[in-house]
Amino acid sequence: MSEATGPAALTGGAPAPSPAPPPAAAGPSAPAAPPAGPPPPAAGSPAEGTALPPAPAPGPSGPPVAVTGAEGFIGSHLVERLVAAGHRVRAMVQYNSFSSFGWLETLPAEVTDQVEVVLGDVRDPGSVHGLAAGAGAVYHLAALIAIPYSYRAPHSYVETNVTGTLNVLEAVRHLEIPRLVHTSTSETYGTARTVPITEDHPINTQSPYAASKAGGDRLADSYHASFGTPVVTLRPFNTFGPRQSMRAVIPTVIGQAAAGRREISLGDLRPTRDFLYAEDTAAAFLAVGTAPAADVVGRTFNAGTGREISVGDLVLLIAKLMDAELRPVEDGQRARPAESEVMRLVCDASRLRAATGWVPAHTLEEGLERTIDFFRDPANLARYKTDRYNV
Repeated sequence: MSEATGPAALTGGAPAPSPAPPPAAAGPSAPAAPPAGPPPPAAGSPAEGTALPPAPAPGPSGPPVAVTGAEGFIGSHLVERLVAAGHRVRAMVQYNSFSSFGWLETLPAEVTDQVEVVLGDVRDPGSVHGLAAGAGAVYHLAALIAIPYSYRAPHSYVETNVTGTLNVLEAVRHLEIPRLVHTSTSETYGTARTVPITEDHPINTQSPYAASKAGGDRLADSYHASFGTPVVTLRPFNTFGPRQSMRAVIPTVIGQAAAGRREISLGDLRPTRDFLYAEDTAAAFLAVGTAPAADVVGRTFNAGTGREISVGDLVLLIAKLMDAELRPVEDGQRARPAESEVMRLVCDASRLRAATGWVPAHTLEEGLERTIDFFRDPANLARYKTDRYNV
């Protein structure tokens, strides 16, 4: 997660503290132009004739865009994408005593020259207000995300994912920021009742993590309905790629294999997931963050590929791409409680495509190849603890 108290340049000047680098991915792909004619307004959108703020304009001369959770996996990829699109970025990094800016420290100078790092905590209203002041848009990615840890520390998930989101909404509302992009998760759907999953699928939270994210989503909806806050919610399915943490299944498999292991410790091999490459997730954020307000504000959008694969079949695919004989071994400590496991997730992203023109630019195999290359680099692999269960 990530927040604000006192800016510090990413390159040059005294470094400010931030969390040790969590794994993440890189790069973007430009969304296509939106189709002619906006879709009908969603329930809760402003009444006809109500003025909506314009889409934030990019460019070094315009206001910066603010990103919470910027030091993390998806956050660092979004920062890269925003800079490539011509934005200056004010990046919130959670305060820490290690003087670490997380994955932002690994980005090239042509990116970091356009990034101002702000240290703080999303749970602190003053931090968030300072981050958002004067921003042209806010991308809210800061969150506690590990599902197993949410069983151990549920209070911290509410404080970060619910109260933290409330703080962001309040700052955007009172500072009259033109656009807030709020991050949801496909975990809020629970095991699919119908496939592919549309945004109208029932919410069924099967873990404290999912419940806390759904709470943040409901707050975002309520602020749009109650105050006209210009918020749009993006609900990515399972993002993967370089820099992702070992708590996720793809880095767990590739990381163990890259470290020389052939017996791969995993939890349940049956669940299916819709894996979206990190560059495509970053492109989806940019698409909803810059689309005309009438097309996206007050709405929720899924982002995914529409392709599902089981964990067991994923291991076989990675083994083929790495030219290695891998044998998955089920490790009981890695399995979720039976009623908490989400058994099937597969995305319908047609609403996002219709509103913005966004489509994924990478196949699962292409994304896996890039992720394998990342983990095969000894300098990258050394950042990970591949010999233990990472909660």
